[in-house]
Amino acid sequence: MFGVDEAGRGPVLGSMFAAAVVIEDAVDLPAGIDDSKNLSPERREELAELLRADDAVRVGVAEIPTTCIDDTESDMNTLTVEAHAEAISGVADDGARGIVDACDTSEERFARRVADGVEPTVEITAEHGADEIHAIVGAASIVAKVERDAHVARIAEKHGEVGSGYPSDPKTRTFIREYVESHGELPDCARTSWQTSKDALAAREQSALDQF
Repeated sequence: MFGVDEAGRGPVLGSMFAAAVVIEDAVDLPAGIDDSKNLSPERREELAELLRADDAVRVGVAEIPTTCIDDTESDMNTLTVEAHAEAISGVADDGARGIVDACDTSEERFARRVADGVEPTVEITAEHGADEIHAIVGAASIVAKVERDAHVARIAEKHGEVGSGYPSDPKTRTFIREYVESHGELPDCARTSWQTSKDALAAREQSALDQF
């Protein structure tokens, strides 16, 4: 049995990560597994470490960097399908069954697309909100979120305070605006196709025009 979820679809900064967690039917997951959004960062890290340390648990992770996200030939649903499929392919055996968190209005279509992209032959069910319903998907959501948080921490080590990376975060918007004002371009961690990035570039261009 495996579960899959992703973290980082919506941020304007950094990569998206998908995680697959595989267990045998008789294996128990650590106590306290839940949707990652319901857990503190510290608890997520503890549970992710327990999962990775358990020899009866296999964990696969896929990263979709900003360069792929900004590729005009792709869309986020397709990239999410590819991330789920890559994470599963790294750890699942032929004939395995699993549940993925659906990121498409059609659960059946999402499940089919992910299964088609997996190297071994697997049986996949997709459900909206699966990370809140199924512990195995909750476990995957925890691993994916921990990977994403570590990624944002590395960005902050390079650039200073960047916030959560989400467009709704004032710290993130301030970081992007000030970076563009200082450097005349977006930081390499920004998704150039996101409206927040486009707005920051447009604001600098307008400011430059106003000086004439």
